[in-house]
Amino acid sequence: MAAWLAHHLALIMFAVLGVALFCGFPVGFVLGGVGILFGALGIALDVFLPIQFFNLLPRIWGGVASNPVLVAIPMFIFMGTALERSGIAHELLNCLQVLTRRVPGGLAMSVTVMGTIMAATTGIVGASVIMLTLIAMPAMMERGYRGELACGTIASAGTLGILIPPSIMLVVMGDLLTVSVGALFAAALIPGLLLSALYLAYIGGLSFLRPQFAPPLPADQGPRGRAAFWRMIGTSFFPPAFLVVLVLGSIFGGWATPTEAAGVGSAGALLLAWSRRKLGRRAFLEIIESAGLTNAMVFLLFCGATLFAYVFRSLGGDDLVKEVMAAAGLDTGWEILVFVLAVVFVLGFFFDWIEISLIVLPVFGPLFQGLDFSAHVGSGGPIVFLSWFVILLSVNLQTSFLTPPFGFTLFCMRGILPAGLDMMHLYRGIVPFVLLQLVGMSLVLIFPDLALWLPRVTGLLN
Repeated sequence: MAAWLAHHLALIMFAVLGVALFCGFPVGFVLGGVGILFGALGIALDVFLPIQFFNLLPRIWGGVASNPVLVAIPMFIFMGTALERSGIAHELLNCLQVLTRRVPGGLAMSVTVMGTIMAATTGIVGASVIMLTLIAMPAMMERGYRGELACGTIASAGTLGILIPPSIMLVVMGDLLTVSVGALFAAALIPGLLLSALYLAYIGGLSFLRPQFAPPLPADQGPRGRAAFWRMIGTSFFPPAFLVVLVLGSIFGGWATPTEAAGVGSAGALLLAWSRRKLGRRAFLEIIESAGLTNAMVFLLFCGATLFAYVFRSLGGDDLVKEVMAAAGLDTGWEILVFVLAVVFVLGFFFDWIEISLIVLPVFGPLFQGLDFSAHVGSGGPIVFLSWFVILLSVNLQTSFLTPPFGFTLFCMRGILPAGLDMMHLYRGIVPFVLLQLVGMSLVLIFPDLALWLPRVTGLLN
């Protein structure tokens, strides 16, 4: 019995983690606690040495605490919070409504475009979803929009921030797989815009076929005269667009690292907030506190994941994964890739993206190191495949924000839905957008240049 237990300890460890994640404790504590528990069991069964725990400190320090790339995360959070409090989002939506007033479903399209711009300036899904719901939902309901279309549009647009750079998820994945964050930012831009275009095409088609679902903006609303129109463009549209160019352009142009660009974006967001006279002492302290708390949460998750992954691999987790793949008859690279993408999609119904990333990447990442996809993605070695794989995974993980019962976006919207809308409107509304996300992932899977063309052109994959 003891011999069987020792041989299958890694499998039991993974199963216990899957159950423990539902207990409600912070994920960082769950990952670290399971790692410590099974490290102790490994010592008792003589398959893990006590001195191996001492290897954790240099791993956590060298891989997490002293990693300069991860500094970008709290600064992007800082930038997003500053933009939220500056009122730019509300002004931007009003501007986009006027620009798209002659297009079927113009307001819903404006919400999608606004979500795309916010994604490229903040990368914070929670802030984007809440902000879009508070700002756009009353306007859409007042206009007579169908509840399902309004809910689905806001939910899908708000989740674009996890893919379109500067994406916190790409920073985390790049660090886990040792892939250039700048290359991932470039690789994610076209797939992110592709998803946005698919949303716009669906909204336009549905609004054209069913105009009662999305009534247009009345002609008497908006700026009066050409001067007022261009003043609105100059004050509401150009500032966030300039910030996007400033942050992403400095990365793609090679003028700044993602960490340096995050600092530039934070400074730009503060400048915009100050220009609107909304950067008082209290607001500034709240922005700092929010960034600090988020930073602490992320680093706790990294420490717990480092501990879990180290113990799991020390107990033979890598060999276990290979045995499971062999037993399932998955012996080709394509079979393994499709299997992992399917597993991630199913996990998205129950877990958040960061939990899935910290579980899946350390387990399956080493397995992908030896796979050869050069005939499909082109030359360049493992770094090219890993960049493409991360983008596939990121598009796939978009669904984890929308799929019930534990979709993060659903939780964000549930508490602030206006009267007359309930969770069933939300569930029905997200179905076509989840299908569109799967279409987007399939396109990137079939046509890898959608993800790899831009980083190759910019030289970020060389």
